[in-house]
Amino acid sequence: MKRRSVLKTGVAMAATLAAPRVVRAEAATTLRFVPQADLNGLDPVFSTADVTRNYAHAVFDSLYGVDADFVAKPQMAEGAVTSSDLKQWDITLRDGLKFHDGTPVLGRDVVASLVRWGKRDAFGGVLFAAVDEISAPTDKTIRFRLNKPFPLLPDALASTTSMAAIMPERLAKTDPFTQVTEAVGSGPFKFVAGERVSGSRVVFERFAGYMPRPNGAPSYTSGPKVAHYDRAVWNVVPDSSTIAAALANGEFDWWENPSIDLAPQLKRNRDITVTVKDRTGEIACMRFNQLFPPFNNPAIRRIVLSAISQQDAMDAVAGADPELIRVPNGLFAAGTPLASTAGLDVMKGNPDRPELKAALRAAGYNGERVVILAASDFPTINAIAQVGADALKRIGFNIDYQAIDWGTVVQRRSSKETPDKGGWNVFFTFLGGTGNLSPAAHLGVRSNGAKAWFGWPDLPKVEELRLSWFDAPTLAAQQEIARKLQEQAMIDVPFVPMGMYYQPTAFRGISGVPDGFPQFYGVKKG
Repeated sequence: MKRRSVLKTGVAMAATLAAPRVVRAEAATTLRFVPQADLNGLDPVFSTADVTRNYAHAVFDSLYGVDADFVAKPQMAEGAVTSSDLKQWDITLRDGLKFHDGTPVLGRDVVASLVRWGKRDAFGGVLFAAVDEISAPTDKTIRFRLNKPFPLLPDALASTTSMAAIMPERLAKTDPFTQVTEAVGSGPFKFVAGERVSGSRVVFERFAGYMPRPNGAPSYTSGPKVAHYDRAVWNVVPDSSTIAAALANGEFDWWENPSIDLAPQLKRNRDITVTVKDRTGEIACMRFNQLFPPFNNPAIRRIVLSAISQQDAMDAVAGADPELIRVPNGLFAAGTPLASTAGLDVMKGNPDRPELKAALRAAGYNGERVVILAASDFPTINAIAQVGADALKRIGFNIDYQAIDWGTVVQRRSSKETPDKGGWNVFFTFLGGTGNLSPAAHLGVRSNGAKAWFGWPDLPKVEELRLSWFDAPTLAAQQEIARKLQEQAMIDVPFVPMGMYYQPTAFRGISGVPDGFPQFYGVKKG
């Protein structure tokens, strides 16, 4: 059987396995999308995975969005009034907002959602440290009373790293360290739970009750969010060659992350557009679990940092198109205001240096098994995991390389169990979006122990510098703090930056594909 026939059969089987209403619904206009991986959770506060972020921006909305210049703009908010001392913000909701279950969006829903989000998000945590009280004095008003001025409040609420998604109060009262498993938002699309096929299919349908902003221009996550398709269907297909053939044959409209080595083939097809839409880039990340040996030892983390070659990692990901690669790269996206090479000279990138094995033994490594979580079904993450694991092995680590699917990585990385009881020592991912632009929402540098991102680094000097950035009065002052922060990160090593590349996307027969990460409102046929 030919590959395309196999694909068509697989898609047809997925439709058959889903609810009977699929057959009727497919007559509606449908955007056919291939995501980077299967959807691994319905809670944008619990999971920072890009695939959850993409789902969240279809299903939920937020008080503020961010435009293509990364300026915060009112979204669910009609506007805000501040006190003369800037210690009180009264934000008014737009008229007509309602959830997918038909209930109106009220101030108490917003308050509960933001409190929950603020307990997990890096930017939200800093904001709520400045909040004395958040309340809903009326159904349409959200009031922040601050202990100091916080001019970046709209920017925090517009964060895309972990969306400040507004959900009904009954769901928002869920413990932030427990996943919400019901998808009820107020965004332009509804999640169709009855048509979900795990590992194969995710379905959204246009929410007829959604009211786009009546003014402004669509830009990134701000402005009117108009859904032109009745449905958006994610088809999860593991094999890149199969996806490329299907896209060429018109069986899909949009492939989120085409393999770099297949990009030249796709570009030869006049009907297919291959382009970079996200200029924040993808920073490769080797993340340590700092709760347990051996990576609770900063000397050992520094030895690993010294052994990693950013060039090797990025060649494995995007060597077929070197123009997409940016090395050396530190904490922030290349070419953006806070990016620099400060401190990166410690990354020698040669794991065969004899002194590294000796240094590892001298630092106290005793041959403990190192559990590595590697996403075998995610090509770019799989590539950096293989490069990173090889470097660890070559300098003397006893590695246990566990090739598992990305969804399982996302679940296991939240575990604080010891590595021998289902926990982990190292996982690999990419850091993208607005978190790559400043310390505000950067997942990798937040270093306040139990409140930090998975890996839970407790690094007071890094955290002190991160927090001081928020009080910097000028861009020059911010840049100086960012340099010092990067230098300190190369000493304390909250994670190993493994280089950066720009990920292209590919589509055919559609227009309005937005800048940034995939969003399905605004996309049209033709």
